[in-house]
Amino acid sequence: TEIRFPFRLATSPPSCGAPGLELSCFMEADTILLHPILGQCKVTGIDYSAGEMNVIPLEESWTRCPLQKISITNLATSVYKPLRHGGEPIILVRCSRELIPKEKTSIRGFRREDSIVGPISCMSNTSKFTYLMAGMEPMSLLPLGCTVVSNGMSTPRDFDGNPVELFAEIAKRVIASGETTLTWSVPNITDICLDCERNRHPCGFSTQRGQAFCKPQGSRVKVIAATSSVATFVILLLTAATALYRSLKSKVDEEVRMKIEMFLKAYGTSKPTRYTFSEVKKVTRRFKDRLGQGGFGSVYKGQLANGVPVAVKMLENSRSDGEEFMNEVATIGRIHHANVVRLLGFCSDGTRRALIYEFMPNGSLEKYIFADESDICRELLAPNKMLEIASGIARGIEYLHQGCNQRI
Repeated sequence: TEIRFPFRLATSPPSCGAPGLELSCFMEADTILLHPILGQCKVTGIDYSAGEMNVIPLEESWTRCPLQKISITNLATSVYKPLRHGGEPIILVRCSRELIPKEKTSIRGFRREDSIVGPISCMSNTSKFTYLMAGMEPMSLLPLGCTVVSNGMSTPRDFDGNPVELFAEIAKRVIASGETTLTWSVPNITDICLDCERNRHPCGFSTQRGQAFCKPQGSRVKVIAATSSVATFVILLLTAATALYRSLKSKVDEEVRMKIEMFLKAYGTSKPTRYTFSEVKKVTRRFKDRLGQGGFGSVYKGQLANGVPVAVKMLENSRSDGEEFMNEVATIGRIHHANVVRLLGFCSDGTRRALIYEFMPNGSLEKYIFADESDICRELLAPNKMLEIASGIARGIEYLHQGCNQRI
C-alpha cells in the first residue's frame, strides 16, 4: 500500500503528515493503522481521491467475532468514521430456525445466487440463528421467524477494480475478517487534498499558513543560498551519522549471530528442527493468520510440510544479545510433557528469529474464563472440566520445577 500525504509513517517527523493520520509497516509487508477504537488494523487498500481506506481489525478481542462487535460499536472518532454507504448495503438478521439453502437464494442480476449467508457461528446458538443479508433485497425475501437486528452497514469498497464478486464470497470475507471501510477527515487538509488528488496533483502542507495546498506537477521551490548551504550540511551530517549507526549495528548483529551459532552447535542434534526465514514465511503463508501479539512480537498460525498445524512466534523485540532466544531453545526445546506446549522448531536467519510451537486448537484458556458478557455463544466450563484443566496445569508446572533436566 502506497503511503503519502496526508498520511505519514510512524517513523517520519510529525510535519510529514496530518494530525492523527499515522501508519506503520510490519515485516515489510503489511501496512498497520492504530485506530483509537479498533486498535491495530491491517490496511488492505487506500483511495486517496475519495478519502477512504479498507481495514481489518487485528486485536484478539475483535477477531473472535468481528462482525458482532462492529455491528454494536460506534467506530467514529475525531479523524476516522465508518463509511455506511460505500459498497453494497448489508443487514444482520436473526431467525428462530436454521434456513434451508432454497430460502437463502434470490435472483440477483440475471442469475440465482445466495442473498443470505450464514448462520454466523459466533453469533448463533440452538435457538437463534444469525445471518448476513444483502441490503438491496426486499424484506419480503426473509422467511417467517426472521427479524432485522442491525442495519446501516455496507461491504468494503473495491479500490482495485476487480471483477464483481458474488455476494456470498464478499459476505464470507466480511464475517471472517470484519473488513470495513473508513473515511478520514482533518480540518484545513482533507477537502483540499481530495481536490488535489482528483486533479492528479500531489498534496502538500504549509506550516506557516496551517493548511494544505496542491503542488504543481514537477514544481520546485527556490531557496536562498544560505538556506541551501545549511540544508546541505545537515544532510551530510545525517548521512554520516546513519552510515556510522549502520556500521555499528551490523557489527553488533554479526556478534549476536555468531554467539547464537556457537550456542546451537554446542547443542548438537538435541535441539529442535531449524528452519530458514523463507521456510517460516512459507509455513505461515506469508504471516497471513495472526493469532495474537505480546511484548515479544506476534504469533501466527501455520502448517508444516507434513500437515502438522503450528503456532509461530516471531521475536521482533527480543533482547539484542539473543539471550531470550537461546534460553527458550535451551529449555523448552528439551522438554517433553503432555501438559507443556512443545517447541517443534526455530529460525535463526541473520537478525530474524522465530520459535515454532505445536498449535493449540482450542485457543487461550482466557476466552473460556473471561468471556465477554456480549458473547451470544458463551461456552462455559463444567466444574469437573475446570478441575481437570487445573490439575493438568499443576502437573505441567511441577514437571518444569522438579521433573525435567532443564529445571525452570
